[in-house]
Amino acid sequence: MSNQKVRKGEELPELPLKKYLKEINLIDDIQSDLNVVQFTHGYSNLTYLLQIEGKEFVLRKPPKGAIKRGHDMGREFKVQKAIASQFSKVPKMYGFSNDEAILGSDFYIMEKVEGIILNYKEAQKRKISAKDYQIIANSWLDTLISLHNVDYNAVGLTGLGKPEGYVERQVTNWGKQYLKAKTDEYPEAEMVMDWMQKNQPKTYNYCLIHNDFKYDNVVFKDDSWQEISAVLDWEMATLGDPFMDLGTSLGYWTVATDHEFVKQGIPSPTIFEGNPIRSEIAQQYIQKSGRTTESLVFYYVFGLFKIAVIAQQIYYRYSKGWTTDPRFANLNKAAELCCKLALKAIKTKSID
Repeated sequence: MSNQKVRKGEELPELPLKKYLKEINLIDDIQSDLNVVQFTHGYSNLTYLLQIEGKEFVLRKPPKGAIKRGHDMGREFKVQKAIASQFSKVPKMYGFSNDEAILGSDFYIMEKVEGIILNYKEAQKRKISAKDYQIIANSWLDTLISLHNVDYNAVGLTGLGKPEGYVERQVTNWGKQYLKAKTDEYPEAEMVMDWMQKNQPKTYNYCLIHNDFKYDNVVFKDDSWQEISAVLDWEMATLGDPFMDLGTSLGYWTVATDHEFVKQGIPSPTIFEGNPIRSEIAQQYIQKSGRTTESLVFYYVFGLFKIAVIAQQIYYRYSKGWTTDPRFANLNKAAELCCKLALKAIKTKSID
C-alpha cells in the first residue's frame, strides 16, 4: 500500500486528535510527537497511519463533500466490532467518534494489521507465480464464504439492514445515485438501469455481506498466501443477497483477455496467470457455499454498474473541485466503460 505524508486539504488537526487518543487511553501524553502518514491507495474514505509513543494506529474518516450515507463510519466501526467474536479476520476497534469538533467529521481508530495488501502495484512488484495465485484466489474465496456464514442475529446485527426487497432497492438506489452524479451522457448507463429493473431475481437468500470484497481489501498474513489476517473497508456492509456481494467482486475481477482499457480502468492482480476466470470463481463459490442462482449475469451486471456509479460519484466531486486528486480525472471514462461491459455481458449472456 503506498504511503505519503498528507495530501493538501486532507490534514488532521493534531491537538484535538491527540486529546481524543488520550481520552480513549491509547496514549499517555498529549505532548507526545505524532507522525501522520496518509494511505493513498483507496478511492473512497481517507485512511491514515498514526505513529505515536512507539505505537501505530489507523484512522478512517470520510472525504470532504462526501454523502453521509455512503461513508458511514459508525456503521463500519459497529460491524467490525460485532463480528469479531465469530469472524476473527477484522482489525481490533479502539474508538469511534461522531463529535465533529474533533476532526470535522465522524471517524474511528483501529489496530494496524501487519501483512500484505495485494493491490496491482504490489502484485507486479512481487512477481507471484501462477501456483501461488491459485492459493491466493482460494484463501480469498474461502474468506468470503466464511463471512457469508456469520450468524448476524447472534452477533447483534439484526438491525443492520432490511434483507427483504434488498435486490430491488439496490437496483433502484444505485440508479438514483448515478443520475444524481451524472456529468456526461452515456446511453449505456440508462440501458443497463432499464435491463436490471426488468431482469432482477425475485427470490434469493440473505446473509451478512461486505459489498466491496476484492483482493486489495484483504490483508494476507504473509507470502505463503494461506491465511488472511483481516478484511478491510466495511463501509458498505449490510444484510442482503450473497450473490450481490459476489457480483461486485466479479465486477472488479478483470482477466488477461479483457480489453486493455478495462485492465487499466480496473487494475487488479486477478489479471495475472493462475487466477481463475470470472465464471470459474463463480462456480467455485456455488460449489463451496452450497448456494445456487440462475441469475449470474444479472449479479455481474449489477456489480459493474455499481463500480460505474462509484467512479462517477468520485468524478462528480472532482469536477466540482471538492477533490484535486489527479487519479480522479478520467473516472467518468471508467464509469462509461463499466456500463459498456455490462451491456456486453447482457448481449452475450456471459460473465467472461
